[in-house]
Amino acid sequence: MPSITRRRALQTLAGAAGLAAMPRPTASAADAPSAAGANGLKQSVCRWCFNKTPLDELCRQAKAIGLQSVELLGPDEWPVALQHGLTCAMAMGPSTIPDGFNRLENHEKLVPQFLERIPAVAAAGIPNLICFSGNRRELDDATGLANCAAGLKQIMPAAEAAGVTICMELLNSRVNHKDYMCDRTPWGVELVQKVGSPRFKLLYDIYHMQIMEGDVIRTIRDHHAAIAHYHTAGNPGRNEFTSANDVQELNYPAIFRAIRETGYTGFIGHEFIPTREPFAALREAVELTAKA
Repeated sequence: MPSITRRRALQTLAGAAGLAAMPRPTASAADAPSAAGANGLKQSVCRWCFNKTPLDELCRQAKAIGLQSVELLGPDEWPVALQHGLTCAMAMGPSTIPDGFNRLENHEKLVPQFLERIPAVAAAGIPNLICFSGNRRELDDATGLANCAAGLKQIMPAAEAAGVTICMELLNSRVNHKDYMCDRTPWGVELVQKVGSPRFKLLYDIYHMQIMEGDVIRTIRDHHAAIAHYHTAGNPGRNEFTSANDVQELNYPAIFRAIRETGYTGFIGHEFIPTREPFAALREAVELTAKA
């Protein structure tokens, strides 16, 4: 796989118009369990990890493996997934990792952009829309939290009306995203409580939170009500977490069982960078998840 940063992939996704005519995914594409989800865990793959593969081919491979979604797609890419009978479990939003809701000066731009994107996401039948806190840049966490809440509350009525969940991702600030503010679960949970809407929750990235906090299973059990989506990857290295990579420290079968036991019905999004043949690694991850 190429040496590509997630930040670069996220920031280069472009928007598109004319989404009102886009067909909604069928119930079988977005909701019904696939062979890979017999235990109730629906599965998805993150686009940026397979950027060397054309999207049409990635969707074809994902469908053959048993996945139900290709996520972190921009509006111009949603129709490709739909054409393959897949959904996009987590759509790209207008904010970027370093420039998010934690600064009031960003709200003038972000709020209208989200208000425009939310109906398009709903029209495409997509359940979730990602957002980011932004970097600290010497801003204290309490002020950043209050600023995030103030901005997010402006878009919650639209999200609630559309049935779209806005998800702020928890990312590590030690290795991959230096200075990122939403880097610990308690901070994110407090923000969920402050926003106070059923349509604002967290994207809990297991890889990132292993780096920042550890104690993943206890955190999931304690805070699952604030979590709308999960991402996977092995640590260290953000590579596949399967038996072919025996240097990974996370016990994913146990983590998946803990997620399932909370009653979670959303998607598990695989976000690892394969170190070997990409689709062999992805297939093994899908099979391991389905057996958990």
